[in-house]
Amino acid sequence: MRFRHKAAALAATLALPLAGLVGLASPAQAATSATATFAKTSDWGTGFGGSWTVKNTGTTSLSSWTVEWDFPTGTKVTSAWDATVTNSGDHWTAKNVGWNGTLAPGASVSFGFNGSGPGSPSNCKINGGSCDGTSVPGDAAPSAPGTPTASNITDTSVKLSWSAATDDKGVKNYDVLRDGAKVATVTGTTYTDTGLAKGTDYSYTVQARDTADQTGPVSGAVKVRTTGDNGGEPGPGGKVNLGYFTEWGVYARNYHVKNLVTSGSASKITHINYAFGNVKNGQCTVDDTFAAYEKAYTADQSVSGVADTWDQPLRGNFNQLRQLKAKYPHIKVLYSFGGWTYSGGFGQAAQNAAAFAKSCKAVVEDPRWADVFDGIDIDWEYPNACGATCDTSGSAAFKNLSQALRAEFGPNYLVTAAISGDGTTGGKLDAADYGGAAQYLDWYNVMTYDYFGTWAATGPTAPHSPLTSYPGIPTAGFTSADAIAKLKSKGVPAAKLLLGIGFYGRGWTGVTQSAPGGTATGAAPGTYDAGFEDYKVLKNSCPVTGTVGGTAYAHCGNQWWSYDTPSTIAGKMSWAKNQGLGGAFFWEFSGDTANGELVGAISNGLT
Repeated sequence: MRFRHKAAALAATLALPLAGLVGLASPAQAATSATATFAKTSDWGTGFGGSWTVKNTGTTSLSSWTVEWDFPTGTKVTSAWDATVTNSGDHWTAKNVGWNGTLAPGASVSFGFNGSGPGSPSNCKINGGSCDGTSVPGDAAPSAPGTPTASNITDTSVKLSWSAATDDKGVKNYDVLRDGAKVATVTGTTYTDTGLAKGTDYSYTVQARDTADQTGPVSGAVKVRTTGDNGGEPGPGGKVNLGYFTEWGVYARNYHVKNLVTSGSASKITHINYAFGNVKNGQCTVDDTFAAYEKAYTADQSVSGVADTWDQPLRGNFNQLRQLKAKYPHIKVLYSFGGWTYSGGFGQAAQNAAAFAKSCKAVVEDPRWADVFDGIDIDWEYPNACGATCDTSGSAAFKNLSQALRAEFGPNYLVTAAISGDGTTGGKLDAADYGGAAQYLDWYNVMTYDYFGTWAATGPTAPHSPLTSYPGIPTAGFTSADAIAKLKSKGVPAAKLLLGIGFYGRGWTGVTQSAPGGTATGAAPGTYDAGFEDYKVLKNSCPVTGTVGGTAYAHCGNQWWSYDTPSTIAGKMSWAKNQGLGGAFFWEFSGDTANGELVGAISNGLT
């Protein structure tokens, strides 16, 4: 899978009440008489400037004030002014100096500091009460209830039970959340949810509320599948139509989850692979936390049409995917780990496959977004072979990793893998036990693209995604048909193979010959990378002039490009159905036109 360098997230100066950082709810009445608001005034990478503003919101004067907060390990105050700042470990305390302790009703005062490290304050208190002026001092929010258990599952209902939460003043009731949305408030510790769809997956969590109406953290999630046949199949003609959504696409490409709605693509796909999680120290981890779950969306950018707020527990791509699934319940989302850039960590992961699988499930099932993901995709480029780095973990490592993932995730999660499309003898598909691993996986995304490109700077020019061979192909076996045939010969069922489609082209410059096989002087210019361009650009900038091997090419001026079109995709889908394949997948959404031209071609072709 391609993974180009992503843009860094831009840090914005925010002035937010600290309650927003700790998720405090608004109780029935306020009892504090002051608020404290934090703002990051500057950021220079290794450090930052911060400012606190203390305001008397009561009706009588304050004679002194004390602000307390926690920093994550590695973040600290290096200097401060207009307050006396001390710490005990990661807990920090700021007290007024002699001249600014007295505050009349409605008056405010600020103090500042310089800090080092990446963290932000949390768990703020002002004079022992909440910094937002709404919580009753000493009245803690309730604890998280126990993870619900499911019983009495039918076609249309499920009974949920959970262990009680605790609270210093007592628990009043519980909110029951289905797929992140509240469906009921109950006083006991059981609830029967009805009116569900047959054969459908749901995720449930529970949240306690105390007598002051404060809500505590949500419980762990339980996944439930109702009985019966929902009458549906994976997609058109029972086939999978899966697209990759890139985490970093929200930056330079300005491509967001809502684009799947406005393009019409959301109604035509069956699955999304969210790319990519990282693999570090033998474990799965979130890569870009800002894009994944911190970035705030305005109403016009949001799938739901509702703006993110400063105090909501989940934002970013994950929350937008949650909203997409609410709007299009048929879509399943998998968290994809690895890719070209992050595959170097799989070798270490394979040394303790069980521990790796456990770490992956902890990320996929994080309580903040457990309802978003329906499975995991592993994009290891390449087991026991070379990609950006070379792996020497042995031919059994990939099978062992797949087995461990299935054991950890169980039968109700999707577990898939993106694999090489190298159909050559002794090539990458022969380096690992893909046949043996298939029993643990729902399907393979076979990367039947990027066979040829400007890593051969002077050519010969050749289509990067040929379906079949043709006279003069530079490398025998570098075709979709060869890759699929090899995997079938290894015992992989055809229904577990998805054909890969690239929503982009690869091209050379300095080319005088229109037909494939010409010489070049180097890579053609591209918007993001030399030798690479999106279909949505190429269809107009360098229209198709011919086809070869079941795909298209274009010669315009001195440039030569190859890419798939709706017409060639139709041919590839017809071939995939004749081969009995499970469907198709593509890299990636943002290369398509604004009206989802290529997604539609795959959907129509699989019908």
